[in-house]
Amino acid sequence: MQRFLVIQTAFLGDVILATPVISELKRLYPEAEVDVLVRKGNEAILKNHPAIHEVFSFNKKEGKWKEMRRLIGVFRTKKYDEVINLQRFGSSGIITFLSKAKKKVGFDKNPFSFCYDIKIKHEIGTGKHEVERNLECIAHHGAGKLVRPAVFPSDEDRSKVAPYTNTPFYTLAPASVWFTKQLPEAKWIELANNLKRKGAVYLVGGPPDFDLCQRILEAADLPSENNLAGKLNLLESCALFEKAARCFVNDSGPLHMATAVNAPVTAFFCATVPRFGFGPLSDDSEIRETKEALTCRPCGLHGGKVCPEGHFKCGDIDVNV
Repeated sequence: MQRFLVIQTAFLGDVILATPVISELKRLYPEAEVDVLVRKGNEAILKNHPAIHEVFSFNKKEGKWKEMRRLIGVFRTKKYDEVINLQRFGSSGIITFLSKAKKKVGFDKNPFSFCYDIKIKHEIGTGKHEVERNLECIAHHGAGKLVRPAVFPSDEDRSKVAPYTNTPFYTLAPASVWFTKQLPEAKWIELANNLKRKGAVYLVGGPPDFDLCQRILEAADLPSENNLAGKLNLLESCALFEKAARCFVNDSGPLHMATAVNAPVTAFFCATVPRFGFGPLSDDSEIRETKEALTCRPCGLHGGKVCPEGHFKCGDIDVNV
């Protein structure tokens, strides 16, 4: 029996985009044990995943180096046949280097890639999707080139959101960690007003997003109970998305959550661009971006906290539906 460890300790969306690697390993080696290492807090999105044997979490609040030593000790006892590191930063490279796995695979941009047995060139900005990049790390096993991400809400998750799904509805996920990835608030209000004539409109997000969602809800004169920010966990939100008539998202985590349940999705790209490779992969998906040719766009791989030019013209996107 083979044992694999997949490492992805970046953001929530990155973890979701790593799930094709997990599912392909299990498809290719049905008897294998596939373990996963993620940042603390992101393990919840992988709950119920049928291809995963065990999920480990990297809790930096316990002390980065202390946690790394702990994880390295655990992983050495596992005697992995292969560690596949999808993260490009040094800490994941050190863990891979010292894991004592028989084979180590990862991207060439990791500073510890010199220890890899198989080193994959990391190309971004060419239009290649992140899922394709990740799957290249297991191409030597015969993995597919493009596989849709998948997460697995439980029956309990679906029961929690069932009261919201009895009539046609739309979901809006207006927040992002990076401000310039967010469609401007006024645009979300305009979109909510356009959609409420077609069905119910629910605002979704984490606890920190409640105030933004509340302002949009009040400006669009939506019922107070339609602000679901902070009221649903990750898989409950995915269960809501999979029943939506359409999900409207930024270039951020909810985009990949919607993709992972194959929900109809419209993704707004402001400061970032689709050619970075993080667009939606649902069967029914569209990308909207400004029609103006801006020399300042993209202004970075992740956008930023403020528009460096001060005008945020990349947020001028058509929201007619």
